[in-house]
Amino acid sequence: MTDTTTPDPAANSVEDDLEREAGAPDLVDRVLSRAESRTGARVFGAAQALQDRTTTGDGSADGDQWDREERAALRRVGGLSTELEDVTEVEYRQLRLENVVLVGVYSQGSQTDAENSLRELAALAETAGAVVLDGVLQRRPHPDPATYIGRGKAAELKDIVAAVGADTVIADTELAPSQRRALEDVVKVKVIDRTTVILDIFSQHAKSREGKAQVELAQLEYLLPRLRGWGESMSRQAGGQVGAGGAGMGSRGPGETKIELDRRRIRTKMAQLRRQIRDFAPAREAKRGERKRNTIPSVAIAGYTNAGKSSLLNRLTSAGVLVENALFATLDATVRRSETSDGRVYTLADTVGFVRNLPHQLVEAFRSTLEEVADADVILHVVDAHHPDPAGQIQTVRDVMGDVGARDIHEIVVFNKADLVDEDTKMVLRGLEPKAVFVSSRTGEGIDELRTVIEAALPLPDIELRALVPYERGDLISAIHEQGHLLERSHEEGGTLVHAHVSERLAAALEPYRVAGR
Repeated sequence: MTDTTTPDPAANSVEDDLEREAGAPDLVDRVLSRAESRTGARVFGAAQALQDRTTTGDGSADGDQWDREERAALRRVGGLSTELEDVTEVEYRQLRLENVVLVGVYSQGSQTDAENSLRELAALAETAGAVVLDGVLQRRPHPDPATYIGRGKAAELKDIVAAVGADTVIADTELAPSQRRALEDVVKVKVIDRTTVILDIFSQHAKSREGKAQVELAQLEYLLPRLRGWGESMSRQAGGQVGAGGAGMGSRGPGETKIELDRRRIRTKMAQLRRQIRDFAPAREAKRGERKRNTIPSVAIAGYTNAGKSSLLNRLTSAGVLVENALFATLDATVRRSETSDGRVYTLADTVGFVRNLPHQLVEAFRSTLEEVADADVILHVVDAHHPDPAGQIQTVRDVMGDVGARDIHEIVVFNKADLVDEDTKMVLRGLEPKAVFVSSRTGEGIDELRTVIEAALPLPDIELRALVPYERGDLISAIHEQGHLLERSHEEGGTLVHAHVSERLAAALEPYRVAGR
């Protein structure tokens, strides 16, 4: 693929280099990896942000996947129609997938990142329920402030859209409202951006009341600055002399335009949603506080979307959490109980995944859910070992963890899907993160080693003591096993002699039986 950059001779005449597949065979291999569909349309192959279908499957470690049937119960299917005979005045309707063309802009020297980002956008579009027909990349120092890709290249994009029969263009960035409108006016089809696609996926996958409220809040925050009026039909401020440009008698409105009314309603709804999300907090904080009182350590599973976090949780706990080869399959935090080899209890929390350029609105809306990460004692940072850009994934996740105040928490990097990579790739990844653990939640490889690493990282209770516990107080011995860390135990004539690390609460209960160290 050859890139050429030409100067901009005029503000409205930008001679940019718009890369497309026609006449560029290497783009097939390097950017869009297409396959010929049965109908002859050119579509994306398996987007690299998703696993190959041959490497996915349900395992016994995933537990019952009841949510899978519910999510797959109603799917949009392309190319379906119901033929009606001898029936008049009946409109034909066809339920089909949305056909999209992707467009991205990159600067000199960042072509690989741009290709990976476009592949990821393809996977996002597929997860949202679209068919990707084509994708183009343009090299230029900065996106055009008017139409994102420049007016001349927008006209070329219009020809591509018409040629492949697309009905939507998706830009690989967050477009300004003016950019979206200007590009839409040229290409004559709907134009959306990366943020819109992510919000759409979140809207489809939210299940809990809190998750739905968080998604709706993020959508309204995104929509508010993008409301668009449509001329006089939106106006409620007419009036004045007809000859002076007014509409005359009977047209004097209350002084507020329709678009302002809409903005006010949106702000009111956003305030209601924020209160609703705050109302969910006490129950979650009560559960978290009870775990802290009992000094139950918490481990949060964080990572890039589709890195295998839910599969790993199922492998460690048989939680039965939904596992799907899709981006953002998990939105609601799931907490499960687990035990160490010596009987200590700890919790594992599955959290929402991250993605590059994660919309700021979603980070803010899901801040309450991400508190599970910020309040954890240990973070399992799950990375897709099979992804073409694991270093980019790691940096993206760490940036978001820093935003929610989790930068200083003990982190265990876990390279998942180790069964899909060879030893050479593992050596490269070890150079990236020398202390990382390689696992496969599908085959069980490395799971025992990961359990050992987790156990070693769990914090010990604050108080170390020795106590001679009477045999009739077996409940205290059981509490030491579950909530503390037993170092030594022996059976004496007067009871069980224990040496352990325990919490303040349990230490108070053991105080009557405490003995001096030997």
